[in-house]
Amino acid sequence: MTRTLPIPPWGLAVTAMLSVQLGSALSVEMIGAVGPAGTAWLRLSMGAIILILLVRPPLRSIRRQDVPTILGLGLATGVMTVGFLAALEHIDLGTAVAIEFLGPLTVAAIRSHRRSALLLPALALLGVVLMTQPWRGEFDPTGVGFAAMAAVGWAVYILLTQRIGDRFTGIGSLSLTVPIAALAAATIGIPQAVGQITPSILIAALGLAVLLPVLPFALEMLALRRMTPTAFGTLMALEPAFGVLLGLIILQQQLGVLQIIGIALVVIAGAAAQRGGRRDKSSATPRAETLHVPG
Repeated sequence: MTRTLPIPPWGLAVTAMLSVQLGSALSVEMIGAVGPAGTAWLRLSMGAIILILLVRPPLRSIRRQDVPTILGLGLATGVMTVGFLAALEHIDLGTAVAIEFLGPLTVAAIRSHRRSALLLPALALLGVVLMTQPWRGEFDPTGVGFAAMAAVGWAVYILLTQRIGDRFTGIGSLSLTVPIAALAAATIGIPQAVGQITPSILIAALGLAVLLPVLPFALEMLALRRMTPTAFGTLMALEPAFGVLLGLIILQQQLGVLQIIGIALVVIAGAAAQRGGRRDKSSATPRAETLHVPG
């Protein structure tokens, strides 16, 4: 008799999102010790070690034409991770997630067959403006800039993951690209972290790597076996809201009324962008449709 998991698929997806945002929130303390790039390098390096131990990278399956995509995906992951963690030095977690979410949201809107979907990134951008409130003196262009860099990296990641997902299944693609991302982050991360690395920092980096990407990836795979990619993507539109929630609980980051309205607009735009956004290509893997980052 086949046993089914007692946890509903939406519960797995929500747990994955909470793991991602918990890992981001807990990274703030390490950022203060070794810098954002140092944190990204350590977290990605630990994640790469875990992934390689879990599954042997499918090196023999790599074709020559796959190499630029694999390298590009690893570089995009590194840029995205460093940019996002650098943003957390300047702006709150919920705002950083909302800005970063503009990247995959724009990709989903462009992929949609509906012209009206192109208005959704503009709606989300309005939400981001309400969250950042550039008319106030507290506006931090540096933090917004780093988050925007992460958004571009996430958009590129989504596009390249689709190509890799059509070639490699399961965790194999991550075991190839996360080590490359760690090497990319090392160029800035090692100079930032040198002299500051202690056993406690390494243990913390290991724990953060489990929270992001290892645990979310496993939960997403289980969820996608019982959900359609469109339903999964719609649920993942709640990610910015979870960023606000974890920022409030762990980092004591408060939001005003306008900022709450802003995050609601981002969530609505993200959920609406999933409608009609599925690929027609039958060979596409479910993982290629997700919005989560591996680093």
